[in-house]
Amino acid sequence: MRARDHGLRLTGQPGPHNAITDVPGVEVGYTTLVEGDAVRTGVTAILPRGRADFDVPCAAGWFSLNGNGEMTGTALLSETGALRLPVLITNTHAVGPCHRGVVDWVAREKPAVADQWLLPVVAETWDGYLNDINGPHVRPEHAVAAIDAARPGPVEEGSVGGGTGMNCYAFKGGSGTSSRVVRYGPDSYTVGVFVQANFGSRRELTVCGVPVGEALADDNPMEDGDWATPPGAGSVIAVVATDAPLLPGQCTALARRVPLGLARTGTTGSHFSGDIFLAFSTGNATTQTPSAFPRGEPGYDTLRHVPWNRTDDFFAAVVQGVEEAVLNALLAAETMVGRHGRRSPALPVDRLLELLR
Repeated sequence: MRARDHGLRLTGQPGPHNAITDVPGVEVGYTTLVEGDAVRTGVTAILPRGRADFDVPCAAGWFSLNGNGEMTGTALLSETGALRLPVLITNTHAVGPCHRGVVDWVAREKPAVADQWLLPVVAETWDGYLNDINGPHVRPEHAVAAIDAARPGPVEEGSVGGGTGMNCYAFKGGSGTSSRVVRYGPDSYTVGVFVQANFGSRRELTVCGVPVGEALADDNPMEDGDWATPPGAGSVIAVVATDAPLLPGQCTALARRVPLGLARTGTTGSHFSGDIFLAFSTGNATTQTPSAFPRGEPGYDTLRHVPWNRTDDFFAAVVQGVEEAVLNALLAAETMVGRHGRRSPALPVDRLLELLR
């Protein structure tokens, strides 16, 4: 059950699936690896324009609240304001195999694109509490499988894909998503959010404005056990998508609003947390293909975009969607035991609801 299924009072109107896939064209796929006592990891793939048009650029921007993490390809994002190719999220030590996997997938699907040059976006959070993170468990073929599995429609949440071994507020965390519909004159657009939630200290947890972390401070093996992580350590990756026509700088502005949604759930942004966010718009299809060498006569691109003084509703949608996506990740995840018998407890829903009442 998701946050709204439990009656949590959340603001904004979600799309039909309340997921990033409510943005037309966006697809999400997973590879989940749970093997033996020590493998608890995986790969998440997000295709901004779906499989058929994966090489058509989107306007894009990114923002880092705290740089103790990795998202590849950000230098080119800053340079061109354009994103193409599948976006992958995994664990910290599996960025390399996933990067290779994107290249392999593109070479299989459109060899002419791969023959130019590719700079995929691959992001990570750390799952070493539950997962044998130093083992070579995530391989390029797992990245390929996640991209192949990408589909529109409802998105599974919790301990799946790259979120398999993740923790949030010292409870079991992982993958979560949400969306908001934004009315714009006679038009209607969608802002979708996907998070890999692996951040926050237990005492910080806040749900719908109610600080509940102190009341749920018991049963906290992550911070009180014989192998404790620094409170708040982990990381969070957020991907924001919209079909509203936006400029790259406006996409960056969307990414900058992600921390406001995270803060609604209580986090103050630990130094040991890598908090990095990507936002893209599918509202314009341009010829700004980073790896395309120009041929023929020069031409022009035309970008239609929402004026800056009309962007506030889109910013609000990001904040609302991020808050709900984190809560969905927490509520979907179940207790997991991983390497060395370490346990990550599920959020106790009944106790939470009683506190909220």
